[in-house]
Amino acid sequence: MTRISLYGVLAMTLVVLASNILVKYPVGQWLTWGAFTYPLAFLVSDIVNRLEGAKAARRVVYVGFVVGLGCSVVGSQIMTEFGPLVTLRVALGSATAFLLGQLLDITVFDRLRRNGTWWKAPFVSTLFGSTLDTAIFFSIAFSTALIWIEPGNDVSWAAGPVPLLGFGTEVPFWVSLAVADWMVKVAVDVIALLPFRLAVYRFVARVA
Repeated sequence: MTRISLYGVLAMTLVVLASNILVKYPVGQWLTWGAFTYPLAFLVSDIVNRLEGAKAARRVVYVGFVVGLGCSVVGSQIMTEFGPLVTLRVALGSATAFLLGQLLDITVFDRLRRNGTWWKAPFVSTLFGSTLDTAIFFSIAFSTALIWIEPGNDVSWAAGPVPLLGFGTEVPFWVSLAVADWMVKVAVDVIALLPFRLAVYRFVARVA
């Protein structure tokens, strides 16, 4: 394993672990602290993709996937007054969303990496990946249409109609959670262009 891939594995592990811990701490009505750290997973895989290629980036993602599964297993054994800390639907949604969202990000990035505009590959790929990630996770974890996945898990609290983000058209509560989460991902996508550029520039300058 190259030094860059090793750094990528360590960074991805840190991001996944931090996000699994911080998701338990809310920020306002719609978000948790984990929403601000989780999108950095796309930055990690994009940097590895740019410097080492898609194959290396996928290996980093697979490590993150295994770490996330481990966190879900541990969380499922921690009982609260409402049941396990991590339910089957949350675990399944989290794992599926992470893997498919990251793999889409890598595929799109790989196709755009030769484009002359340096920011297009990381921005567009992360936008696609994070959008898929958000849609998959919140649908699997909270949509009443998928109650059959875990019939014993009461997600009625997430289905109650509320104005979108507090002021829009009435939608299920979980939809507002998803939209707020997606908006943070897009914001981090834009902000992360700077560290992406600096990381790539530093590597190119070092090997030149």
